[in-house]
Amino acid sequence: MRLLDRYLLVEWLKALGLALGATLAVLLLEDMYSNLSDLLADGAHGTHVLTYYWTLLPGFLPAVMPMSQLVSLLFVAGNLHRNHEITAMRAAGLSLWRIARPWWVGGAVLAALLGWLDATVVPASIEQARQFREQLHRDMERRTKPATKVGLVGQLTYENAPAHRRWFINQYSTDTQRATGVSIYQLDDQGNDQSYLLASEGYYDTAKGHWVLLKGEEIKFDKEGKAYADIPFEHDKEEFVELKEDPALMLTLRQKPDDLSMDEISGALAQSSSTHNGSLDSFAVQYYAFLIKPLICLLVVGLAIPLAVAGVRTSPMVGASKAVGLFFAYYVVQGTCTHLGNQHYLPAMIAAGLPIALMLGLSVWLFKREA
Repeated sequence: MRLLDRYLLVEWLKALGLALGATLAVLLLEDMYSNLSDLLADGAHGTHVLTYYWTLLPGFLPAVMPMSQLVSLLFVAGNLHRNHEITAMRAAGLSLWRIARPWWVGGAVLAALLGWLDATVVPASIEQARQFREQLHRDMERRTKPATKVGLVGQLTYENAPAHRRWFINQYSTDTQRATGVSIYQLDDQGNDQSYLLASEGYYDTAKGHWVLLKGEEIKFDKEGKAYADIPFEHDKEEFVELKEDPALMLTLRQKPDDLSMDEISGALAQSSSTHNGSLDSFAVQYYAFLIKPLICLLVVGLAIPLAVAGVRTSPMVGASKAVGLFFAYYVVQGTCTHLGNQHYLPAMIAAGLPIALMLGLSVWLFKREA
């Protein structure tokens, strides 16, 4: 590595470390402002709080790394401008691509690091932090509520499109793994009611892989949609081997994709591949977004450097403002494409990849313009 490359890389790494630390601190303070009171209300002590945030901290890295990279690059470019060093490099015959070479390499390393974090460290951080909070909340409920009221989730719904089956569960206990008020609607190919299964209680037998319903009945309908039979269960407890829908999947699909780890999303997509329903589109978009996210570290270099250099002719703040504006414009485009993907207007892969493809194309054009 040449002396110039080492100099540019070291200056950037120092700024990156400061920006990363400051951004992480701000994110932690924001989370504490939003969630610390809930932790304390659930009976958390000082050790619990420290454990929770220590577990959660790695999960913040993918969110803060691109912004920290952008701030650090703009800071370094501003220093180089004030010292007329970029002007000297250009006067010496160095192209913009050559000047930015150590930052491109650094961006590629950050992209690889971000991909590794999303595949290994971050899923464990997100899942363990959430499980820690849920366990803390359940422990508080066990101390203050009857056993039947612990870990209740209300209004659980699920649609198994290939099997033409819809589920409605009034309440599901994550503590006892029991459902109350179970309604299962069997539809024909045209979406008309064929039968209802109604049960006061039910549970998913994990060993056998199907549902067991208690104290229920089956209501059948004719082609005109009129009920013609009301058949009580022969026994208080009936096993239904055709009902293989896992409540764990139902609980996962109830959450926002943004709150889940890559492992949880890929697991939900794999588990529900044979029971696809419309709510899975948002999970598919988020899954592809996870895969494409590391490229944002290259996008940051592509936007920040040419605009910072262009700002040398006027003011470095002009270029920095443009770079920040384009970076936020990327998130606007990303949010729009994500919404279109969630609403089935765009395929999941295109909804996730189109924003970064457009902005990377723009960054290449900016580099060529300033080279």
